[in-house]
Amino acid sequence: MAEGVESINLEALSLSEGIRESPVCILVLGMAGSGKTTFTQKLIQHAQEKFNPYVVNLDPACREVPYAAHVDIRDTVNYREVMKQYQLGPNGGIVTALNMFTTKMAQFAELVRRAGERGHKWCVIDTPGQIEVFTWSASGSIITEGLATMFPTIVIYVMDVERSACPTTFMSNMLYACSILYKTRLPFLVALNKIDLKDCGFVMDWMTDFEAFQEAQEEEHSFVSNLTRTMSLTLDTFYENLRTCGVSAKTGVGFAQLLAKILESVDEYETDFKPVYEKKRQERLAQSATGPKPVDHVEEDGVAVPLGLSLQDPPPLTGNSIFLMAPSLVPQSAENEDEEEMEEDAKGTAEDQNFHSFVQNHLTAQQSKRDKLQLEQEQAQQ
Repeated sequence: MAEGVESINLEALSLSEGIRESPVCILVLGMAGSGKTTFTQKLIQHAQEKFNPYVVNLDPACREVPYAAHVDIRDTVNYREVMKQYQLGPNGGIVTALNMFTTKMAQFAELVRRAGERGHKWCVIDTPGQIEVFTWSASGSIITEGLATMFPTIVIYVMDVERSACPTTFMSNMLYACSILYKTRLPFLVALNKIDLKDCGFVMDWMTDFEAFQEAQEEEHSFVSNLTRTMSLTLDTFYENLRTCGVSAKTGVGFAQLLAKILESVDEYETDFKPVYEKKRQERLAQSATGPKPVDHVEEDGVAVPLGLSLQDPPPLTGNSIFLMAPSLVPQSAENEDEEEMEEDAKGTAEDQNFHSFVQNHLTAQQSKRDKLQLEQEQAQQ
């Protein structure tokens, strides 16, 4: 019988042991639609043989993931129930779901630690497209700092090359990238995704050559382009030295170079960032020694949510068409599924009927107008 997460002995996870050598935690971030999940799948495939990645999905709203996940936030938090109970929209529901997940950060970190002991050299973490989770939300800071104080941690920012052909979109990506870079204070790697659709050379030129970006800006004369031009005067100093790599998550082109860049980022963590997080670790140890101890029970303030995970590894990858459905999204019964489908079909049918009725009424009115005009012309000729 698999050992449950609630029965984990958290004493095994101690800050006093220092930062461990493995697994290396890789946070995959990026704007919605940049291809993070497909990128994660391809990264897992290329790193499987040598690094045996431990895979984590932190997107509570996705219905399917094309990889076998060891830890899935959808097993912990029901995204739809969060929206209903707290009366939130989609974005607010995702941010709140991540906040709830971080209440189990100690158990999650222990799972990652045990994964390293079982031979997983990397821990690849897929994140939601709501990038505000890691720009201002508390859960993003808890996840990044919690992992970085115990394991080597790097950030991969996935950027859509095709959409970044517009200078305004490019500058938005750079603004997000710089915000995450200086908030997380971790080694940062920009993966220029979708190079199978458009070559990423222009992005690298814009990042390193200020004059080239200004020339591209000359073709736009909108108000927002003036803002972008002004921002580039300041931000180019921050993003011109970012580590970049062009990849295609669809075809797999560039992932051999990406793996080498990841190893460079890990070395950068060891030399430049590890001393900083070692200092933070010592500060946390000092606070825990002098500060009040946390209470064991919080029943008066709320009900604890079980993590609902198993420590057993999922079946190994067998191909590119593996899809896992979270238990929280699996219909409880066929009747409930049929009822939901009937409701959706009824709504869709009603909308179609209303649309066709509107079009028909419009055509009838136009025809009546033409008939009346023609009748008036005939009467005038007589």
